[in-house]
Amino acid sequence: MVDKIMVDNIIKRSPLDGFKPLNSKNVKLTEQRFLSKLQLRGDINDKKFTDAVAAIIGIELPKEPCHFNISKDYQACWMAHDEWLILASEDQQQILMDKFYKSLSDDNIHASITDVSDYYVMLSLLGNNAMDILTKATPLDLHSSQFNKGMCSNIIFAKATIFLMQVDNKPSAYNIMIRWSMADYLWDYLCDGAREFG
Repeated sequence: MVDKIMVDNIIKRSPLDGFKPLNSKNVKLTEQRFLSKLQLRGDINDKKFTDAVAAIIGIELPKEPCHFNISKDYQACWMAHDEWLILASEDQQQILMDKFYKSLSDDNIHASITDVSDYYVMLSLLGNNAMDILTKATPLDLHSSQFNKGMCSNIIFAKATIFLMQVDNKPSAYNIMIRWSMADYLWDYLCDGAREFG
């Protein structure tokens, strides 16, 4: 028998607790704290699967590689041909998991859903020189002709693996997801890279 332990006060902590947001004229860096993050896998050609997902999050899963779709409450990011990252606001992961479990199991759909909220940290980098900072440490071509609003990719950045999403073009705005253990390293690198832009 498993005993349930009730916890009255849960203190959430981030690896970036104590780090001050960067708010300069040309670059802003903040943490999007405690977003819900779910890894979804399934067959994009299975209409029952895609319809079930769309009914829950209100948007279709992106079929085109390196793109993401946004609704009022959710973001669905292409990660691989059978894998997507679902982003939602704080403390929504269990609610979403329950909805996915019920919907996907009822129709015997081949799929999996995993909560990875505590594995990653999400940063927001925006400003006129945001792209200039990123291009210092990645081989990915971030020119607007190659990478623009609505696109995303796993990339190597300054010896770390990050998931990069471009959420706006003017000014450039990016969401950057990285493992908890590397969050302080990435934060310091981005702040250092922003110094020359004032």
